[in-house]
Amino acid sequence: MPELTLFLCGDVMTGRGIDQVLPHPVDPILYEPYIRDARDYVALAEKANGPIPSPVGFDYVWGDAREALRRAAPHARIVNLETSITTHPVPWPGKPIQYRMNPSHFEVLHAAQIDCCVLANNHVLDWERDGLGQTLAVLHSAGIKTAGAGLDAAQAQRPAVLETTAGRVLVYACGHGSSGIPPEWSAGTSRSGVNRLPDLSTATARRIAEQCRAVRQPGDRLVVSVHWGGNWGYAVPAEQIAFAHALIDVADADLVHGHSSHHPKGIEVYRNRLVLYGCGDLINDYEGIGGYEAFRGELALLYLPRLGVRGELLTLRMVPVRTRRFRLQRASEEEAGWLRQTLHREGARFNTTVSLQDDGSLVLAWSASGNSA
Repeated sequence: MPELTLFLCGDVMTGRGIDQVLPHPVDPILYEPYIRDARDYVALAEKANGPIPSPVGFDYVWGDAREALRRAAPHARIVNLETSITTHPVPWPGKPIQYRMNPSHFEVLHAAQIDCCVLANNHVLDWERDGLGQTLAVLHSAGIKTAGAGLDAAQAQRPAVLETTAGRVLVYACGHGSSGIPPEWSAGTSRSGVNRLPDLSTATARRIAEQCRAVRQPGDRLVVSVHWGGNWGYAVPAEQIAFAHALIDVADADLVHGHSSHHPKGIEVYRNRLVLYGCGDLINDYEGIGGYEAFRGELALLYLPRLGVRGELLTLRMVPVRTRRFRLQRASEEEAGWLRQTLHREGARFNTTVSLQDDGSLVLAWSASGNSA
């Protein structure tokens, strides 16, 4: 079986302001405490960095990332989609932030050749269960696999199966309450929703193993995608580390794909398996919003792990990008250096280091002692 290269990233939020600059935006009305019109997010971005030539093409937001992905030629492309794809007009009661994009804008995902959207997050039901139902229907009609949400618990807990030229990839997705997923969003026997974890215990990891075992075949690589933790801060709680290790030890995961943080966090290699504790946002409409400048949320990473035939990590290359006018651009040398320094610092507890390459990419290094933290 050939080696496998994946494209992974954190949150892709193509609703709200992003939706408004695309050709067929939904009604811009919002029910947020401070902003009631999604076009105001466009205005904030334009005030910060200049006009956005809307309407933009479906490939616009990906910018330089498309060429980077073309060169990397990953076998599968997996994103955490934090947006409801719907025209449903009623938001979830009491939810302070709402993301949605017009169903015709699914072409944004095709523009980057996305294979699988993880939906176990705290925004996919922003526009109620009707919005989730439409989201699932749109993605499946577009030929994009989904994981982590469904019309019932069985569908929400079922891994997505991606057929690639390097073998099958299973994507199991789940979310934890620490990321802001309300308990009532949990999928049930006859209720749509997300695969919300009851806790981060070894028993929960065993249940995940059972759910994956039902579809896993010899040679399959398993990615477990987890939405957990808050938006800001580099700390990785001990219970997240223990759960990531349990997913590898008990569920035989080949890669743990963590997200929710708005910036990249430290990286671990445990038993030769990659653990991404927080990938950071890739696409959002936060440009021009102040308050967390120290984290440099405008900077992001394309994660390109290469796995061996047994699922072991062979290499991890990361491509630094930055957002400007809602479009991804290759990061400058200074920006790439800042990301390298940050990952280097935060990886110290996991015995991982990061080097900056001549082409501007970042490469992870790890030691055998880093196989436990």
